[in-house]
Amino acid sequence: MTTLAVRAGAGTARPRSPAASLLRGLPLLPALLLIAAFLVGPILYCVYSAFTDMALTGASGVGFVGLDNFTRAFTSVDFGNSVLYTVFFTVVSAIIGQNVLGMALALLMRDGNRVARALVSAVVIGAWVLPEVVAGYVWLAFFGADGTLNQLLGALGLPEQSLLFTTPILAVSIANIWRGTAFSMLVYSAALSEVPREIEEAAVMDGAGRWRKLVFVTLPMVRRSIATNLMLITLQTLSVFGLIWTMTKGGPSNRSATMPVFAYQQAFQFSQLGYGTALALLLLLVGGVFSVIYLRTLRVEDGPA
Repeated sequence: MTTLAVRAGAGTARPRSPAASLLRGLPLLPALLLIAAFLVGPILYCVYSAFTDMALTGASGVGFVGLDNFTRAFTSVDFGNSVLYTVFFTVVSAIIGQNVLGMALALLMRDGNRVARALVSAVVIGAWVLPEVVAGYVWLAFFGADGTLNQLLGALGLPEQSLLFTTPILAVSIANIWRGTAFSMLVYSAALSEVPREIEEAAVMDGAGRWRKLVFVTLPMVRRSIATNLMLITLQTLSVFGLIWTMTKGGPSNRSATMPVFAYQQAFQFSQLGYGTALALLLLLVGGVFSVIYLRTLRVEDGPA
């Protein structure tokens, strides 16, 4: 009887008044103010700047130019090249390089002995924790005209290379693979640890070789981790700036100027802050498109509820 009375009382509870709800949310007010001041505010200011002719020097005032900055970007050959370099850099260094190498290392670590796992983890994660600028100088010293690679090639009697001048976008892609593979390796190591060994052993007993077991058993069971990792490393790679700037500064002849580097050049080297901000917003849009694609992929994998 008492239980029924309690349930009846709970069902007829009075709705909370607006004042009470406001008081309960009052502790969140400082956090909301900080978010508005340091996140929402700068974003809105950047959006405003993208539609103006704002400049760092030589301008007496700021004028509204509408879509002129975006029109200029889409009609610029340099901007088109920066988009192509960004796509190449992202596909080669993230989607192919970090993703595939990270999975390979995770598989090797799962099947390797304790010493090998510790050694690989130390080397790969050590590269990951290096700041972009430090990693850039390491690879600049490696690929430079008098760098380590040419010293090794000379000792072997092979012709020297000049990767930083002939294909600089490939050089920075290799450096980004070296630096960022550890993240994919850790994600896939955690995912593979959840794959039941019994299922893989059953596939082997049914006649599946190592390759067929990997493609048809292991990878499908970690596909959500693959999609999540691809989304994260793609967004991270799209925003890489320090590594490229340290190694090549976008050169030579802008042949390694990805969208972040190109936007920086326009805003701070050529003092066209409004145009550079518009380029940054376009980069944000590209990242949003990739995010939507990956999120829709995850939703399709979940299937209908």
